[in-house]
Amino acid sequence: MNLKEKLKNLGPGILVTAAFIGPGTITTCTLTGAGFGYALLWGLVFSVLATIVLQEMTARLGIIGQKGLGEALRQQFQNPFLKILAIVLVLSAILIGNAAYETGNILGASLGMIEMTKISTINIGGWQVQIWGPVIGTIAFILLIAGTYKSLERILIALVLLMSVSFISTMLIIGPELLPIIKGMFVPSLPAKSVYMLIGLIGTTVVPYNLFLHASVVREKWSKKEDLSAARTDLFYSVVLGGVISMSIVITSAAAFFGTGAEIKGASDLASQLKPLLGDWAGIIMSLGLFAAGISSAITAPLAAAYATSGILGWKVDLKSIKFKAVWMVILLIGIVFSAIGFSPIKAIVFAQIANGILLPVIAIYLLIIMNSSKVLGAHRNKLAQNIIGAIVVCVMIGLGAKSILHVAGVF
Repeated sequence: MNLKEKLKNLGPGILVTAAFIGPGTITTCTLTGAGFGYALLWGLVFSVLATIVLQEMTARLGIIGQKGLGEALRQQFQNPFLKILAIVLVLSAILIGNAAYETGNILGASLGMIEMTKISTINIGGWQVQIWGPVIGTIAFILLIAGTYKSLERILIALVLLMSVSFISTMLIIGPELLPIIKGMFVPSLPAKSVYMLIGLIGTTVVPYNLFLHASVVREKWSKKEDLSAARTDLFYSVVLGGVISMSIVITSAAAFFGTGAEIKGASDLASQLKPLLGDWAGIIMSLGLFAAGISSAITAPLAAAYATSGILGWKVDLKSIKFKAVWMVILLIGIVFSAIGFSPIKAIVFAQIANGILLPVIAIYLLIIMNSSKVLGAHRNKLAQNIIGAIVVCVMIGLGAKSILHVAGVF
Protein backbone atom coordinates (compact mmCIF):
# COMPACT_ATOMS: atom_id res chain seq x y z
CA MET A 1 0.00 0.00 0.00
CA ASN A 2 1.60 3.30 -1.10
CA LEU A 3 1.28 6.61 0.75
CA LYS A 4 -1.60 7.84 -1.42
CA GLU A 5 -3.64 4.70 -0.68
CA LYS A 6 -2.80 4.98 3.04
CA LEU A 7 -4.08 8.55 3.08
CA LYS A 8 -7.29 7.43 1.34
CA ASN A 9 -7.82 4.91 4.15
CA LEU A 10 -7.67 7.54 6.87
CA GLY A 11 -10.92 7.67 8.77
CA PRO A 12 -11.74 6.43 12.29
CA GLY A 13 -8.27 7.39 13.54
CA ILE A 14 -8.84 10.95 12.35
CA LEU A 15 -11.95 11.08 14.56
CA VAL A 16 -9.73 10.21 17.52
CA THR A 17 -7.36 13.07 16.59
CA ALA A 18 -10.24 15.50 15.95
CA ALA A 19 -11.62 14.63 19.39
CA PHE A 20 -8.46 15.10 21.44
CA ILE A 21 -7.20 18.23 19.64
CA GLY A 22 -9.73 20.64 21.09
CA PRO A 23 -9.55 24.08 22.71
CA GLY A 24 -8.54 22.46 26.02
CA THR A 25 -5.56 20.78 24.37
CA ILE A 26 -4.52 23.99 22.62
CA THR A 27 -4.75 25.94 25.87
CA THR A 28 -2.76 23.32 27.79
CA CYS A 29 -0.08 23.15 25.09
CA THR A 30 0.12 26.96 24.93
CA LEU A 31 0.57 27.29 28.70
CA THR A 32 3.09 24.42 28.73
CA GLY A 33 5.31 26.05 26.13
CA ALA A 34 5.08 29.52 27.63
CA GLY A 35 5.71 28.28 31.17
CA PHE A 36 8.19 25.41 30.74
CA GLY A 37 9.64 25.71 27.24
CA TYR A 38 10.39 22.37 25.59
CA ALA A 39 10.90 20.47 28.87
CA LEU A 40 7.59 18.57 28.81
CA LEU A 41 7.57 17.51 25.14
CA TRP A 42 8.45 13.98 26.29
CA GLY A 43 5.03 13.86 27.97
CA LEU A 44 3.40 14.30 24.56
CA VAL A 45 5.62 11.56 23.09
CA PHE A 46 4.43 9.24 25.87
CA SER A 47 0.81 10.36 25.30
CA VAL A 48 0.98 9.52 21.59
CA LEU A 49 2.44 6.05 22.28
CA ALA A 50 -0.13 5.36 25.02
CA THR A 51 -2.99 6.50 22.76
CA ILE A 52 -1.80 4.25 19.92
CA VAL A 53 -1.50 1.25 22.28
CA LEU A 54 -4.97 1.66 23.82
CA GLN A 55 -6.77 2.67 20.62
CA GLU A 56 -5.24 -0.25 18.70
CA MET A 57 -6.91 -2.53 21.25
CA THR A 58 -10.27 -0.85 20.71
CA ALA A 59 -9.80 -1.21 16.94
CA ARG A 60 -9.32 -4.96 17.35
CA LEU A 61 -12.34 -5.13 19.65
CA GLY A 62 -14.49 -3.34 17.07
CA ILE A 63 -13.29 -5.19 13.96
CA ILE A 64 -12.53 -8.69 15.26
CA GLY A 65 -14.92 -8.80 18.23
CA GLN A 66 -17.58 -6.73 16.42
CA LYS A 67 -18.36 -4.96 19.68
CA GLY A 68 -18.32 -1.37 20.82
CA LEU A 69 -16.59 -0.80 24.16
CA GLY A 70 -19.86 0.14 25.88
CA GLU A 71 -21.50 -3.08 24.65
CA ALA A 72 -18.53 -5.21 25.71
CA LEU A 73 -18.41 -3.54 29.13
CA ARG A 74 -22.14 -4.18 29.73
CA GLN A 75 -21.84 -7.82 28.68
CA GLN A 76 -18.71 -8.44 30.75
CA PHE A 77 -20.38 -7.98 34.14
CA GLN A 78 -23.01 -10.57 35.10
CA ASN A 79 -23.23 -9.39 38.70
CA PRO A 80 -26.09 -6.80 38.83
CA PHE A 81 -24.23 -4.54 41.28
CA LEU A 82 -21.07 -4.46 39.14
CA LYS A 83 -23.13 -3.89 35.99
CA ILE A 84 -24.96 -0.93 37.57
CA LEU A 85 -21.66 0.44 38.89
CA ALA A 86 -20.13 0.24 35.40
CA ILE A 87 -23.16 1.99 33.87
CA VAL A 88 -23.10 4.79 36.48
CA LEU A 89 -19.34 5.29 36.07
CA VAL A 90 -19.49 5.47 32.28
CA LEU A 91 -22.53 7.75 32.21
CA SER A 92 -20.96 10.05 34.83
CA ALA A 93 -17.63 10.37 33.06
CA ILE A 94 -18.79 10.35 29.44
CA LEU A 95 -22.32 11.79 29.40
CA ILE A 96 -21.96 14.49 32.07
CA GLY A 97 -18.29 15.09 31.25
CA ASN A 98 -18.89 15.60 27.54
CA ALA A 99 -21.81 17.92 28.26
CA ALA A 100 -19.45 20.08 30.33
CA TYR A 101 -16.61 19.93 27.80
CA GLU A 102 -18.96 20.71 24.91
CA THR A 103 -19.37 24.26 26.19
CA GLY A 104 -15.58 24.65 26.12
CA ASN A 105 -15.42 23.22 22.59
CA ILE A 106 -18.00 25.68 21.28
CA LEU A 107 -16.50 28.63 23.19
CA GLY A 108 -13.06 27.67 21.86
CA ALA A 109 -14.27 27.71 18.26
CA SER A 110 -15.99 31.01 19.05
CA LEU A 111 -12.68 32.54 20.19
CA GLY A 112 -11.25 31.82 16.76
CA MET A 113 -14.17 33.56 15.06
CA ILE A 114 -14.04 36.53 17.45
CA GLU A 115 -10.32 36.99 16.76
CA MET A 116 -10.98 37.04 13.00
CA THR A 117 -14.21 39.11 12.91
CA LYS A 118 -13.78 41.30 16.03
CA ILE A 119 -17.48 40.65 16.74
CA SER A 120 -18.45 38.77 19.90
CA THR A 121 -21.96 39.69 21.11
CA ILE A 122 -25.27 41.02 19.86
CA ASN A 123 -28.02 42.76 21.82
CA ILE A 124 -31.31 40.84 21.99
CA GLY A 125 -34.00 42.51 24.09
CA GLY A 126 -31.45 44.19 26.30
CA TRP A 127 -29.44 40.98 26.78
CA GLN A 128 -25.90 40.65 25.47
CA VAL A 129 -25.79 37.25 23.77
CA GLN A 130 -22.62 35.55 22.54
CA ILE A 131 -23.24 35.31 18.80
CA TRP A 132 -20.72 32.67 17.71
CA GLY A 133 -21.63 29.94 20.24
CA PRO A 134 -25.13 29.35 18.82
CA VAL A 135 -23.84 29.70 15.23
CA ILE A 136 -21.13 27.07 15.75
CA GLY A 137 -23.51 24.82 17.69
CA THR A 138 -26.04 25.06 14.87
CA ILE A 139 -23.37 24.14 12.29
CA ALA A 140 -22.42 21.09 14.39
CA PHE A 141 -26.12 20.16 14.70
CA ILE A 142 -26.69 20.34 10.94
CA LEU A 143 -23.60 18.24 10.22
CA LEU A 144 -24.62 15.58 12.77
CA ILE A 145 -28.33 15.43 11.87
CA ALA A 146 -27.81 15.36 8.10
CA GLY A 147 -24.52 13.55 7.81
CA THR A 148 -23.75 9.90 7.28
CA TYR A 149 -20.63 8.45 8.87
CA LYS A 150 -18.70 8.90 5.60
CA SER A 151 -19.63 12.57 5.27
CA LEU A 152 -18.72 13.28 8.92
CA GLU A 153 -15.41 11.50 8.35
CA ARG A 154 -14.58 13.71 5.34
CA ILE A 155 -15.51 16.89 7.22
CA LEU A 156 -13.34 15.96 10.20
CA ILE A 157 -10.41 15.04 7.94
CA ALA A 158 -10.67 18.52 6.40
CA LEU A 159 -10.77 20.17 9.84
CA VAL A 160 -7.75 18.19 11.07
CA LEU A 161 -5.83 19.15 7.92
CA LEU A 162 -6.76 22.80 8.54
CA MET A 163 -5.41 22.49 12.09
CA SER A 164 -2.24 20.88 10.76
CA VAL A 165 -1.57 23.65 8.26
CA SER A 166 -2.38 26.36 10.82
CA PHE A 167 -0.25 25.20 13.74
CA ILE A 168 2.64 23.46 11.95
CA SER A 169 3.21 26.31 9.47
CA THR A 170 3.27 28.84 12.34
CA MET A 171 5.84 26.71 14.16
CA LEU A 172 8.06 26.50 11.07
CA ILE A 173 7.86 30.25 10.40
CA ILE A 174 8.85 31.13 13.96
CA GLY A 175 12.04 29.07 13.46
CA PRO A 176 12.67 27.20 16.74
CA GLU A 177 16.04 25.58 17.58
CA LEU A 178 16.06 21.86 16.77
CA LEU A 179 18.43 20.49 19.44
CA PRO A 180 16.43 21.68 22.50
CA ILE A 181 13.27 20.25 20.91
CA ILE A 182 14.87 16.80 20.47
CA LYS A 183 16.15 16.93 24.05
CA GLY A 184 12.69 17.87 25.33
CA MET A 185 11.12 14.98 23.42
CA PHE A 186 13.48 12.22 24.56
CA VAL A 187 15.06 13.34 27.85
CA PRO A 188 12.36 13.34 30.57
CA SER A 189 12.49 16.21 33.05
CA LEU A 190 10.08 17.77 35.54
CA PRO A 191 10.73 21.46 36.24
CA ALA A 192 9.34 22.87 39.49
CA LYS A 193 5.52 23.11 39.53
CA SER A 194 5.22 21.33 36.18
CA VAL A 195 3.68 18.01 37.30
CA TYR A 196 0.07 19.12 36.86
CA MET A 197 0.82 20.58 33.46
CA LEU A 198 2.27 17.17 32.55
CA ILE A 199 -0.93 15.52 33.78
CA GLY A 200 -2.87 18.00 31.67
CA LEU A 201 -0.87 17.20 28.53
CA ILE A 202 -1.41 13.47 28.95
CA GLY A 203 -5.02 13.85 30.08
CA THR A 204 -5.99 15.90 27.04
CA THR A 205 -4.44 13.32 24.67
CA VAL A 206 -5.33 9.95 26.23
CA VAL A 207 -9.08 10.55 26.45
CA PRO A 208 -11.52 7.94 27.89
CA TYR A 209 -14.37 8.76 25.51
CA ASN A 210 -12.11 8.14 22.50
CA LEU A 211 -11.89 4.48 23.55
CA PHE A 212 -15.67 4.23 23.18
CA LEU A 213 -15.75 6.32 20.00
CA HIS A 214 -13.02 4.40 18.17
CA ALA A 215 -14.29 0.89 18.98
CA SER A 216 -17.66 1.84 17.50
CA VAL A 217 -16.64 3.84 14.42
CA VAL A 218 -14.13 1.28 13.11
CA ARG A 219 -17.17 -0.96 12.53
CA GLU A 220 -18.69 1.75 10.36
CA LYS A 221 -15.71 1.50 7.98
CA TRP A 222 -14.35 -2.05 8.33
CA SER A 223 -15.84 -5.47 9.13
CA LYS A 224 -13.27 -8.13 8.12
CA LYS A 225 -10.19 -9.30 9.99
CA GLU A 226 -8.17 -8.51 6.85
CA ASP A 227 -9.04 -4.84 7.47
CA LEU A 228 -7.12 -4.76 10.74
CA SER A 229 -3.89 -3.74 9.01
CA ALA A 230 -5.60 -0.76 7.36
CA ALA A 231 -7.14 0.21 10.72
CA ARG A 232 -3.73 0.14 12.40
CA THR A 233 -2.19 2.25 9.64
CA ASP A 234 -5.05 4.74 9.89
CA LEU A 235 -4.64 4.93 13.66
CA PHE A 236 -0.85 5.33 13.58
CA TYR A 237 -0.79 8.15 11.01
CA SER A 238 -3.76 9.95 12.59
CA VAL A 239 -2.53 9.90 16.19
CA VAL A 240 1.05 10.77 15.22
CA LEU A 241 -0.34 13.72 13.24
CA GLY A 242 -2.32 14.76 16.32
CA GLY A 243 0.85 14.53 18.40
CA VAL A 244 2.74 16.68 15.89
CA ILE A 245 -0.04 19.30 16.03
CA SER A 246 0.11 19.39 19.85
CA MET A 247 3.91 19.58 19.83
CA SER A 248 3.85 22.37 17.25
CA ILE A 249 1.69 24.47 19.60
CA VAL A 250 4.03 23.81 22.55
CA ILE A 251 7.07 24.62 20.41
CA THR A 252 5.54 27.81 18.96
CA SER A 253 4.55 29.04 22.42
CA ALA A 254 7.96 28.12 23.87
CA ALA A 255 9.92 29.79 21.06
CA ALA A 256 7.83 32.95 21.26
CA PHE A 257 7.17 33.40 24.97
CA PHE A 258 9.25 31.15 27.27
CA GLY A 259 11.37 33.29 29.55
CA THR A 260 9.98 36.58 28.17
CA GLY A 261 7.52 37.24 31.01
CA ALA A 262 4.65 37.61 28.51
CA GLU A 263 1.23 37.04 30.09
CA ILE A 264 -0.29 34.06 28.29
CA LYS A 265 -3.55 32.83 29.80
CA GLY A 266 -4.85 30.65 27.00
CA ALA A 267 -5.16 29.80 23.34
CA SER A 268 -6.66 33.12 22.26
CA ASP A 269 -3.66 34.94 23.74
CA LEU A 270 -1.35 32.82 21.57
CA ALA A 271 -3.10 34.08 18.43
CA SER A 272 -3.13 37.76 19.44
CA GLN A 273 0.39 37.87 20.91
CA LEU A 274 1.98 36.33 17.82
CA LYS A 275 0.87 39.28 15.68
CA PRO A 276 3.78 41.58 16.66
CA LEU A 277 6.22 38.77 15.89
CA LEU A 278 4.79 37.35 12.68
CA GLY A 279 2.25 39.89 11.43
CA ASP A 280 -1.55 39.86 11.09
CA TRP A 281 -1.55 36.65 9.05
CA ALA A 282 -0.27 34.68 12.06
CA GLY A 283 -3.24 35.72 14.17
CA ILE A 284 -5.63 34.73 11.37
CA ILE A 285 -4.00 31.34 10.80
CA MET A 286 -3.89 30.53 14.53
CA SER A 287 -7.52 31.64 14.85
CA LEU A 288 -8.49 29.31 11.99
CA GLY A 289 -6.71 26.48 13.80
CA LEU A 290 -8.54 27.26 17.03
CA PHE A 291 -11.86 27.36 15.16
CA ALA A 292 -11.13 24.00 13.49
CA ALA A 293 -10.12 22.44 16.82
CA GLY A 294 -13.25 23.73 18.55
CA ILE A 295 -15.77 22.71 15.92
CA SER A 296 -14.20 19.28 15.31
CA SER A 297 -14.40 18.52 19.04
CA ALA A 298 -17.91 20.01 19.14
CA ILE A 299 -18.88 17.28 16.63
CA THR A 300 -16.98 14.35 18.12
CA ALA A 301 -17.79 14.91 21.82
CA PRO A 302 -21.60 14.50 21.38
CA LEU A 303 -20.96 11.61 18.97
CA ALA A 304 -18.73 9.82 21.49
CA ALA A 305 -21.28 10.36 24.27
CA ALA A 306 -24.00 8.84 22.08
CA TYR A 307 -21.87 5.77 21.22
CA ALA A 308 -20.85 5.21 24.86
CA THR A 309 -24.34 5.74 26.29
CA SER A 310 -26.10 3.60 23.68
CA GLY A 311 -23.58 0.79 24.11
CA ILE A 312 -23.59 0.70 27.91
CA LEU A 313 -27.41 0.86 28.09
CA GLY A 314 -27.92 -1.76 25.38
CA TRP A 315 -29.60 0.57 22.88
CA LYS A 316 -29.20 0.31 19.13
CA VAL A 317 -25.83 1.85 18.20
CA ASP A 318 -26.75 3.61 14.98
CA LEU A 319 -26.41 7.19 13.73
CA LYS A 320 -30.06 7.07 12.60
CA SER A 321 -31.46 5.68 15.89
CA ILE A 322 -33.82 8.04 17.76
CA LYS A 323 -32.23 7.32 21.16
CA PHE A 324 -28.73 7.72 19.70
CA LYS A 325 -29.71 11.09 18.21
CA ALA A 326 -31.37 12.17 21.46
CA VAL A 327 -28.11 11.71 23.41
CA TRP A 328 -25.94 13.84 21.13
CA MET A 329 -28.71 16.45 20.77
CA VAL A 330 -28.86 16.93 24.56
CA ILE A 331 -25.07 17.24 24.80
CA LEU A 332 -24.97 19.74 21.95
CA LEU A 333 -27.92 21.76 23.27
CA ILE A 334 -26.23 22.15 26.67
CA GLY A 335 -23.10 23.41 24.93
CA ILE A 336 -25.07 25.88 22.78
CA VAL A 337 -27.06 27.33 25.70
CA PHE A 338 -24.08 27.71 28.05
CA SER A 339 -21.89 29.20 25.32
CA ALA A 340 -24.62 31.70 24.34
CA ILE A 341 -24.80 33.10 27.88
CA GLY A 342 -21.02 32.92 28.29
CA PHE A 343 -21.30 30.47 31.19
CA SER A 344 -18.47 28.03 31.86
CA PRO A 345 -19.71 25.06 33.93
CA ILE A 346 -16.62 24.86 36.16
CA LYS A 347 -18.15 22.56 38.79
CA ALA A 348 -19.35 20.13 36.12
CA ILE A 349 -15.89 20.15 34.51
CA VAL A 350 -14.22 19.47 37.88
CA PHE A 351 -16.62 16.59 38.43
CA ALA A 352 -15.86 15.30 34.94
CA GLN A 353 -12.12 15.47 35.65
CA ILE A 354 -12.57 13.33 38.77
CA ALA A 355 -14.84 10.86 36.95
CA ASN A 356 -12.43 10.63 34.00
CA GLY A 357 -9.50 10.19 36.39
CA ILE A 358 -11.28 7.14 37.81
CA LEU A 359 -12.64 5.88 34.51
CA LEU A 360 -9.49 5.85 32.37
CA PRO A 361 -7.50 3.36 34.49
CA VAL A 362 -10.61 1.21 35.03
CA ILE A 363 -11.37 1.11 31.30
CA ALA A 364 -7.70 0.50 30.46
CA ILE A 365 -7.60 -2.47 32.89
CA TYR A 366 -10.85 -3.78 31.45
CA LEU A 367 -9.43 -3.45 27.94
CA LEU A 368 -6.45 -5.61 28.92
CA ILE A 369 -8.80 -8.25 30.33
CA ILE A 370 -11.09 -8.36 27.30
CA MET A 371 -8.17 -8.21 24.86
CA ASN A 372 -6.89 -11.48 26.34
CA SER A 373 -10.18 -13.28 25.72
CA SER A 374 -9.83 -15.98 23.08
CA LYS A 375 -13.64 -16.24 23.06
CA VAL A 376 -13.99 -12.65 21.84
CA LEU A 377 -10.83 -12.23 19.75
CA GLY A 378 -9.51 -15.71 18.97
CA ALA A 379 -6.01 -15.58 17.48
CA HIS A 380 -6.09 -11.76 17.63
CA ARG A 381 -6.00 -11.62 21.42
CA ASN A 382 -3.10 -9.75 23.05
CA LYS A 383 0.42 -11.11 22.77
CA LEU A 384 2.83 -10.93 25.74
CA ALA A 385 4.56 -7.78 24.46
CA GLN A 386 1.20 -6.02 24.02
CA ASN A 387 0.21 -6.96 27.57
CA ILE A 388 3.49 -5.66 29.00
CA ILE A 389 3.18 -2.34 27.15
CA GLY A 390 -0.49 -2.11 28.07
CA ALA A 391 0.31 -2.79 31.75
CA ILE A 392 2.96 -0.03 31.79
CA VAL A 393 0.44 2.41 30.28
CA VAL A 394 -2.18 1.35 32.85
CA CYS A 395 0.23 1.86 35.78
CA VAL A 396 1.11 5.35 34.56
CA MET A 397 -2.60 6.11 34.04
CA ILE A 398 -3.41 4.97 37.61
CA GLY A 399 -0.66 7.20 39.02
CA LEU A 400 -1.68 10.23 36.98
CA GLY A 401 -5.38 9.65 37.64
CA ALA A 402 -4.76 9.49 41.39
CA LYS A 403 -2.66 12.67 41.30
CA SER A 404 -5.32 14.48 39.27
CA ILE A 405 -8.13 13.45 41.62
CA LEU A 406 -6.16 14.39 44.73
CA HIS A 407 -5.25 17.75 43.18
CA VAL A 408 -8.87 18.53 42.28
CA ALA A 409 -9.92 17.46 45.80
CA GLY A 410 -7.39 19.92 47.23
CA VAL A 411 -5.29 17.28 49.00
CA PHE A 412 -2.08 18.67 47.45
